Amino acid sequence: MDIMNLLQSLEIFEGLSDGELQQVAEICDQLVASKGTTLLEQDDIGKDLFIVAEGFAEVVVSNPSNEKTKSIVNLGPGQIIGEMALIDKGPRSATVRIISDQSVLYQINHTQFENLCEKNTRIGYIVMRNLASDLSFKLRHQHLQDI
Repeated sequence: MDIMNLLQSLEIFEGLSDGELQQVAEICDQLVASKGTTLLEQDDIGKDLFIVAEGFAEVVVSNPSNEKTKSIVNLGPGQIIGEMALIDKGPRSATVRIISDQSVLYQINHTQFENLCEKNTRIGYIVMRNLASDLSFKLRHQHLQDI
């Protein structure tokens, strides 16, 4: 899939103009990964967001106290991984491994994204608003499950 079409399909970039999406595309690095590749490690510091263009990745959470691991979800084309890295560069909440023979992803580095947002604050505002909306939805959904 073409990077511009991929970016246009993502909710995180909804509301950006074609010119703004082109600026985002310019900081996207393509990454090709084979089956078994660990993309992110739980508890490592998050520095990048990944967009799956082709293939699949498995999200796994480990509990060190009882040494159990649990597969949470498989992510495929058009889904993002590690979006919180754009906000806080905090520790990763899960490990992500490539599970298809070959996957194509696009990587956005936190520092490059931050620099882009300083040059074009509208991009930063829209992306952060979209992230906040997504997080709000997830928190409400989680709260309803806890009831």
